[in-house]
Amino acid sequence: MEEVFVTFDNFKRNYKPQKAFNRMPMVGAFIVADLVAAMVSFGSGFFIVNTYDLDIINFKSFITYWPYLPAFLVIIYIFRLYPGLNLAHAEELRRFALTSFLTHNGIILSRIIISKEVSLDPYSIAFMLSWLCSIIYFPLFRSIVRRIFQNRSWWGIHIVIFGAGQTGKLMADRLIKKPFLGYRPVLFLDDDPATGTEYAGIPIIHGLDLGPRVAAECKIDTAIVAMPGISRKSLGTIVADYVQSFRYYTLIPDYIGVTNLWMSIKDFDGVLGLYTVQSLLLPINRNLKRVIDLVLSVVGGILLLPFLSIIAVLIKIDSPGPVFYRHHRLGKDGKPFMAWKFRSMVVNSKEVLRRILDTDPARKLEWEANQKLHDDPRITRMGKFLRKTSLDEIPQIWNVLKGEMSLVGPRPIVEEEIPKYGHHYKLFSSVKPGMSGLWQVSGRSETDYEERVALDILYIQSWSLWLDLYVLFKTVGAVLGGKGAY
Repeated sequence: MEEVFVTFDNFKRNYKPQKAFNRMPMVGAFIVADLVAAMVSFGSGFFIVNTYDLDIINFKSFITYWPYLPAFLVIIYIFRLYPGLNLAHAEELRRFALTSFLTHNGIILSRIIISKEVSLDPYSIAFMLSWLCSIIYFPLFRSIVRRIFQNRSWWGIHIVIFGAGQTGKLMADRLIKKPFLGYRPVLFLDDDPATGTEYAGIPIIHGLDLGPRVAAECKIDTAIVAMPGISRKSLGTIVADYVQSFRYYTLIPDYIGVTNLWMSIKDFDGVLGLYTVQSLLLPINRNLKRVIDLVLSVVGGILLLPFLSIIAVLIKIDSPGPVFYRHHRLGKDGKPFMAWKFRSMVVNSKEVLRRILDTDPARKLEWEANQKLHDDPRITRMGKFLRKTSLDEIPQIWNVLKGEMSLVGPRPIVEEEIPKYGHHYKLFSSVKPGMSGLWQVSGRSETDYEERVALDILYIQSWSLWLDLYVLFKTVGAVLGGKGAY
């Protein structure tokens, strides 16, 4: 069958341009979410203080602070969180923490100026607690809004992708898979006929020179240039002649293998470079991370102790064998250690696995690809619950206290997995493995091994306190939502 090439006239005839105020519903949804988050944060701070003494703060005094809500919105706008598209989750968390910190401290300062008295009164304590609560509530309510509206026709901004090669199609896949990012690819432009006529339902028009017409006649103001393989001179010509008609555009550089959420641009007298700091390799950050690990592990371990005792009893009732399971894993610098878990398999799991792999070629391929099996017969009834909720890994708090693991980090591996990390293993082994990590909160059972490695490396190269907080928040959500491993 002869391939029918898409023309610009055909695309224009079928395309429905976004209206000039298309961003307004999306921004409006975020404003509502932010107002709700601010009010819930206020309420939480006042409620916590009120539980100590019911006569300290009443509801009337609480609502007198609602006029400060517009200040939240103004500072959020200043920090470019409207609409705040395509921000890394950790960066969004960082910005909200800073905006909330400034607003809450502004409220406390205004009270001091009005009262002409500096004191740590219940109201100031309530606002401090409100700030801590807001770090959770603002990203949470925004996430809820994204999940509710991400598939609506008005959600997101239409974009054009220059380049329908491997990189351009990878970008389209990512944006289609993650609509909450807020970008909707509607067209590819490429000069190479070999790229085809459409990809993932997105038409491909052959002609980079059509860029200015697309921008002007289709009212599309955002573009992504995904052509990393071309020369610098050719890229400069394409941008100058075809891309600068778009109000906003992003260049995808040729830096495959270099991933960092905090990468920035450095100008060396007209020559641009990508600047990054691998923060987790700095001693001060390692020490900070260790202090946080110790504090949270001690507090969490004490609070969870009664619950862990119940789990231990249920494991003994469900199947014969020990409560805990210890297995060899590689730690920092490749040093082996024994990682602790609640036992989730039958005691003769190795023999059962060997029998499965010897008799079932399909399952053997599945095991070799992912080191796991769907409907694994080795897993006990209690084990299925523990794995689904990731509660089987809680005993690794002991490994964290001993300094063998961290609360957040790349996943611990066995020696047989080293070849799969290739040249990345040196970087991977430079940090402690974690109880949780980017892989665990990114759909762990739906990601293949190559993506697991990529997420581990991304975490190491992009570490920040905000990234750890994001992973910890997501981990709690994964446990409560039962989104652990199968």
